[in-house]
Amino acid sequence: MSFSTVARDVRLGFVGMLPIALAAAPFGLLLGSEAVRQGLTPAEIGLMSMIVFAGSAQFLTVSIWTHPAPWAALALAAFLINLRHVLMSASLSPKLKSFRPSQKAFVAFLLADEIWALSEQRAAQHPLTPGFYFGTALGLYVIWLAATVAGTALGGILPAPETIGFDFVFAALFISLITGFAKSWRTIPVILASIAASLLFKSLYGGTGFILAGGLAGMAAAALLPPEKKKPS
Repeated sequence: MSFSTVARDVRLGFVGMLPIALAAAPFGLLLGSEAVRQGLTPAEIGLMSMIVFAGSAQFLTVSIWTHPAPWAALALAAFLINLRHVLMSASLSPKLKSFRPSQKAFVAFLLADEIWALSEQRAAQHPLTPGFYFGTALGLYVIWLAATVAGTALGGILPAPETIGFDFVFAALFISLITGFAKSWRTIPVILASIAASLLFKSLYGGTGFILAGGLAGMAAAALLPPEKKKPS
């Protein structure tokens, strides 16, 4: 593959991710602000964003952070809330045929909901290339890291998202991503099963396990659907 082709794919991925990353930036600012209130330094929250790179897990970690840190509880919470990455990885794996083994390691490290969604949309129309995937990852990674560190400078200035109605932005973002996959009626039962299982688990048990419950229910619903009829050539 030529350099110009790789550069084009990187640019397409980066530009495609840009509006989504900018929508996530205010949450990065809020995370940095909350981290300072919990006693973390800008260097510590920056290192967390570099190594963990998982917004939901980082928010959960910061919310239960104490001194000394409860490492076992933090590790378990991050593990449970990120179990959905196993499902996303299984979904992406067949599309990584052009990726070298060393690149696949970075694919796993950089995997996030938004990156997964854009990569799946790309794979539905064109082969997923390393350039496109890492272009999307670069856009989100850099902006998220910058936003979380910048948020530490704001301290307690920023209000809580729910006080200004901003807590729905991420939900709206993921709804728009999901609708991008709705190509036929077969998407509807999968989405409904995921929603029902997530809400039921959340109401009964609380915690973050509803994420995995919704993912597993969606997979089960997809597996139970009748085979899709092939269009006559």
